[in-house]
Amino acid sequence: MSGITYVTGDATRPLGTGRRLIAHVCNDVGGWGAGFVISLSSRSKLAEKAYRKWAYDGTDNEGHPFELGQVQFASYKPDIVVANMIAQQGIRTDSDGNPPLRYAALRICLDKVGARAVRQSASVHMPRIGCGLAGGDWEKVEECVLAALVDPYGVSVTVYDRPTEE
Repeated sequence: MSGITYVTGDATRPLGTGRRLIAHVCNDVGGWGAGFVISLSSRSKLAEKAYRKWAYDGTDNEGHPFELGQVQFASYKPDIVVANMIAQQGIRTDSDGNPPLRYAALRICLDKVGARAVRQSASVHMPRIGCGLAGGDWEKVEECVLAALVDPYGVSVTVYDRPTEE
């Protein structure tokens, strides 16, 4: 069984060869323009265009509704697909102090990513999803990745930490 490999690098340029999925967290209000998606869109606009169309239309081309727990798989580069995972409710901390990341939705999304990765014999690559603007805690997110993606599917997951600026 595979686990999580941590590397310093850029998740928009996933290591390795063959089929690769880049997983990241999106919000449920159609906002795209801050955080990891800036880097993603600087390399290819395909995932952004697909997400914006999904948010506008309310369903994607496979009939998935635009709501928490859903994943849209969008072309990015040859042999690389982006998993737009809706696991963030809104864009701000709520009145009770809860961050926008919803762990239950994230687990559902990661399960869908795992199933797709197995079908396509793909590895999964991600930044520390849900821990930037979505306000999540990496220890909890890591548990979700292991429980919903690695343990049941044995998928190889690489988590990228950006190099520190000196």
